[in-house]
Amino acid sequence: MKLKIVASVALLACIGLTEPSLAFNQQDLEQLQATGVCPRCDLSGADLTQINLGGANLREANLKGAILSQVNLAKADLTGANLEAAVLNSANLTGATLTGANLKSASMENADLSFAGLISTNLEAANLQGAKLQFTNFRGAHFRLTTLANGVVTSDKAYDWSLERTTVRECNRFRTANVPGTTCYNQ
Repeated sequence: MKLKIVASVALLACIGLTEPSLAFNQQDLEQLQATGVCPRCDLSGADLTQINLGGANLREANLKGAILSQVNLAKADLTGANLEAAVLNSANLTGATLTGANLKSASMENADLSFAGLISTNLEAANLQGAKLQFTNFRGAHFRLTTLANGVVTSDKAYDWSLERTTVRECNRFRTANVPGTTCYNQ
């Protein structure tokens, strides 16, 4: 009986409880460095510290867990990119497009996000402490447990003024008709 338990625990540890490793595609990295164009690239876990990627096309790229500290991403297109748990400390994202990007648990301490577009971006548990946010567009962004530039952590509840409504009753609270772009739109 004890042998079965030990065998079961060992099997679960080997199969079900292990975290998948982050391994980037070397060809994608070489393409990015050569051309600055790499949409849908797999650069998960890559160390891109201090690389100049100004104006790069990284639409829908997988940068999960990537280290992008002090990287120049000014005017880069990161639309729909997965930057979950990425490190963007002191990165230059001036004028970058991050529409629909996933920045969940990303660290952007002292990053420059001036004039950047973070429309409908997931910033859940992201760290923006010390970041420059001059004219940054956060329209429709998801701030839940996010550390803001001044060190304040946002609430873990949906804001009453946001487009996120949790019940149908709340959906009818601020509108008189179906409004495209809200989570309550019924069509």
